[in-house]
Amino acid sequence: MKIKTFYTVFLLLLAINFSSCKSSSDTGMMSPDEVTAQLEKKKKKQAKAAKKANKEAHKRYWNAQTKEARKSIKRNKRRAKRLARHRKKSGR
Repeated sequence: MKIKTFYTVFLLLLAINFSSCKSSSDTGMMSPDEVTAQLEKKKKKQAKAAKKANKEAHKRYWNAQTKEARKSIKRNKRRAKRLARHRKKSGR
């Protein structure tokens, strides 16, 4: 008698489980608007992560430089700007 009761309860739960799966209206399909919204959200998240990584790499680079190297880089940058301005004025 105990095994028969076990099987009936098991079959009843199994039937309830199958019927609840069939009654689900969600087919897993998404509208094109939802898909584009998700893609834009994912793209924005990746862009933010890339920007953060770039910022950290820039910070790591400048921390690795010596004081003299940092000064030299700044001087070279200023010199390049000045030369560019003169080239632009002279029309070359």
